[in-house]
Amino acid sequence: MFRFFHEELIVESIKKRWHRLQERVAQAAARAGRDPNEIQIMAVSKTMPLERILEARDAGVTLFGENRIQEAMQKFGNRRQNFSDPDVSLHLVGHLQSNKARKALDLFDMIHSLDRVRLAEVLSRIAQETNRELPILIEVNTSGEKSKFGVAPEQSLELTRKAASFPNLKILGFMTVGAWLPDPEEVRPCFQLLREIRDRVASEKIANVSTDILSMGMTNDFEAAIEEGSTLIRIGTAIFGPRNT
Repeated sequence: MFRFFHEELIVESIKKRWHRLQERVAQAAARAGRDPNEIQIMAVSKTMPLERILEARDAGVTLFGENRIQEAMQKFGNRRQNFSDPDVSLHLVGHLQSNKARKALDLFDMIHSLDRVRLAEVLSRIAQETNRELPILIEVNTSGEKSKFGVAPEQSLELTRKAASFPNLKILGFMTVGAWLPDPEEVRPCFQLLREIRDRVASEKIANVSTDILSMGMTNDFEAAIEEGSTLIRIGTAIFGPRNT
């Protein structure tokens, strides 16, 4: 009985966080003169057990992101046997090694971290073998930090052109992880830069490239990201609470 009561409290807590987050998104959108319905919220569920993820789903979350292939496999099964809800999407937001690309395509509906031509080649080949169109985002390192993955900003247009030429890949936009800074205002230039890259690519009108998605902003800085044009924010702590390390 205690276990049931404890789980009920956790669900309520996630629900409260989820509704509070939606309110903050709406307020940030209003400040920018935007429609909050233009902004998707992804629950980044790294380190969270499947039970908490299912609780978030029951609270209304329909888009989840995972960072690591191995962790996702342990939680969801090799082909998502434990997470096959047709109304829920699971995306890979972490760095992807080429030798794990096939496992990634078994698990995820979309890849957010394309940052090199070689990976595009591998993803295209596997997508052709499995007869699917794979939606992807180009990851850009807008902070210049060596610890972060992503193509350099000055190389993002060239990578986009090359990736767009591979069969079965559908480029839908761009993703970045802003600088790790306590003040969101100091992170804002990263978001502005990604928006400028998106606008430059859009002006090129490259075949097989959509620029609808700007994936930027996390728990500490998503409001600034929304004000700078983000259409998809990646939220962990504000939904699940502090992570287990």
